Amino acid sequence: MKNFKEKSMEILFLLCALASVFSVIVICVFLFANGVPAIKEVGFFDFIFGAKWKPSSNIFGIWPFIVGSVYVTAGAIIIGVPIGILTAVFMAKFCPQKLYKVLKPMIDLMAGIPSVVYGFFGLVVIVPIMKDMFGGSGKSVLTASILLGIMILPTIISVSESAIRAVPNSYYEGALALGATHERSVFFAMLPAAKSGILAGVILGVGRAIGETMAVIMVSGNKTKVPGSIFDGVRTLTSNIVTEMGYAADLHREVLIATAVVLFVFILIINLAFSVLKRRSE
Repeated sequence: MKNFKEKSMEILFLLCALASVFSVIVICVFLFANGVPAIKEVGFFDFIFGAKWKPSSNIFGIWPFIVGSVYVTAGAIIIGVPIGILTAVFMAKFCPQKLYKVLKPMIDLMAGIPSVVYGFFGLVVIVPIMKDMFGGSGKSVLTASILLGIMILPTIISVSESAIRAVPNSYYEGALALGATHERSVFFAMLPAAKSGILAGVILGVGRAIGETMAVIMVSGNKTKVPGSIFDGVRTLTSNIVTEMGYAADLHREVLIATAVVLFVFILIINLAFSVLKRRSE
């Protein structure tokens, strides 16, 4: 009976894994089958490197959206990753127990807040601050980066904290035995040992930043041109798809699906880059 249960669970887990793989394959087939013909019709270089987006004139250049996605994601990484990792270190090794009982639920709660609520917060709080400080409408690359940096914090903090806590305490004790202070033992012994898990948290955070749509639409300015500075409005790949998919038809709709193909490849390249970085660091 015990062997039957174990075999049944093994088959169940295998089926779940196969279902996940099958789902990814189906999504890929759908995207590429509908998107690649549109890219061929528009022209690869005109589509990827075109600086103008005018669906009414059958001009479909997504270069401004690619640049916008790169700018906003890079800004979110610069803002969110250092804060997230340092917060995780504090939570794991420096936070008093009473304070931890308050902070941990708050961080977990941040992960469950809907994107539209974050977007509303950015629109009501961050945008006016940016407008008062730098002028303009306040909706810009910088505003979107700050908001996304806040949104990826729960993911990075939770995964990084778990990775730090998983490091054997002997690393810390060994560093202390060699004369290191508490801070140096944490940052130079435990943190490097947890870098694999921390990098996984960063990858998950970057994935959310790239795929975020609603919050970005509300604070980015939604302009279909290459931003000249971090204070200019911008439209990302995801924002462009969501903004126009509701009324798009024929070639316009196919081009939006092709934009999703570019986004898919974009995310794949980033994940591969992080994987190579992880292997080299090991």
